[in-house]
Amino acid sequence: MYEGLIVIDADAHKLENPLILRDYIDSAYQDRIGLVIDSLGDQRAQVIDFNPATGKNDLKRMFPQPQGLGKGGFRNLHPETTLGAMFNRVRLEDMDREGIDIQVIYGTLNLIFSSILDREFAIALCQAYNNYIADDCKGYDNRLKPIGVIPLQDVDAAVAEMYRCVNELGLISVAVAPNLPVPHPKAPDAFPEIRTCKAISHPDFRPILQAAVDLNIGLGIHGGPGSNMMGGISDHMETFVLTHIFVQRNQQQHALARMVFDGAFEQFPTLRVGFLEGGCGWLPDLAHAFHEHWEKRIRDFDPKKPYRPSLMEFTKLMIQEKGGKDNINIISKAKNLFDLLWNASHDPTKIEDASLYEHYDLRHRDPMEYFERGQIFTSFESDDPAPAYLPVAMGEVGKRVACFSGDYGHWDGVLKDCVKDAANVAEYDREHLSLLLGGNSLALYGSRLRESLPEKLATAVV
Repeated sequence: MYEGLIVIDADAHKLENPLILRDYIDSAYQDRIGLVIDSLGDQRAQVIDFNPATGKNDLKRMFPQPQGLGKGGFRNLHPETTLGAMFNRVRLEDMDREGIDIQVIYGTLNLIFSSILDREFAIALCQAYNNYIADDCKGYDNRLKPIGVIPLQDVDAAVAEMYRCVNELGLISVAVAPNLPVPHPKAPDAFPEIRTCKAISHPDFRPILQAAVDLNIGLGIHGGPGSNMMGGISDHMETFVLTHIFVQRNQQQHALARMVFDGAFEQFPTLRVGFLEGGCGWLPDLAHAFHEHWEKRIRDFDPKKPYRPSLMEFTKLMIQEKGGKDNINIISKAKNLFDLLWNASHDPTKIEDASLYEHYDLRHRDPMEYFERGQIFTSFESDDPAPAYLPVAMGEVGKRVACFSGDYGHWDGVLKDCVKDAANVAEYDREHLSLLLGGNSLALYGSRLRESLPEKLATAVV
């Protein structure tokens, strides 16, 4: 705890050893996952995937991607947390020293499972990881709360795995990628190097969102560089630094925008989603853009009533701009231009085209209401001052969206004094700090986390 406040790390990580993970996977797939040394002398996980070019399971893929555009992790083991991310005895010692009561644990290698092309292999990997992490986190005074992973490649299998994770394995939630990479229609033969994406808000994935509501879990959206998911401009960055700067934020901003404007939060008004490991400093600007575009282009916008000035006013302004010279010619040109710009024969009220209306079903709901309803959460790390200015930009709701994350186990996570630094990076009042360190995480993960807290913590939760 920190000064009597419960501390929950909302996004810590496990560093899976692929050799141990192989013990959990079906024997038919064991030889398709392992460790290799790349040309830089770094250890990578190697996955033998389906190869669209040959039609066989002979595509050797390394994760994190060692080179090229969208490059993945580069010498990214953290000297303070690597052993703890592998071995829970060390993890608990670190948690005790820093005052972290609970860690919610996501995977690391499993962040790439949604980029696996072989559907059956992806399902097997997810099932194996979930069995592995459930066993790995048992005990330890119930302080380690693992998050499962589901195969977006098969929605039915994903939903079934969600229920198994929560109801059988006792996991508090599951993670999904921000999107599923799919072939680009202009270059289908170049997949996966050239690709587009199917966002998690796509209608095909709505059964997953429905299952999250029915199970009453907070869905964790978590991407990763070098995973062949949509990284936007990160796909055009050839160093890990540049890729990582853009990929985490870019993926989460894209996923959040699609969730809002594809109507996912409207369809599921109790759905809770965490957009993780992308920080939260970008959130006020994006929320403002949501509100502005909703207000001007959805609520108040009527494509059936386009702006059309009077021909007389238009012609008068044309004459004034030309200084009154050759008025007859100007009047003729003005009429021709006016007819070109505002052709009266094109009556938009006669057009039966749904594309005239963008996000028409959302016209009665300001996107800010999704924040106010407690549907949207982000994370922040110990050196991030952004939570202090979220309320300035977003009002009181800005206090209720950011969850503390030590990013334990990853290269950029900071262990020493992480809770203390997070608490003192700005002058938070006690109520606000309570939300940042633990309250918002409890709101995101809900009763599945709250009801599984150790007894000594449960009594401290208001």
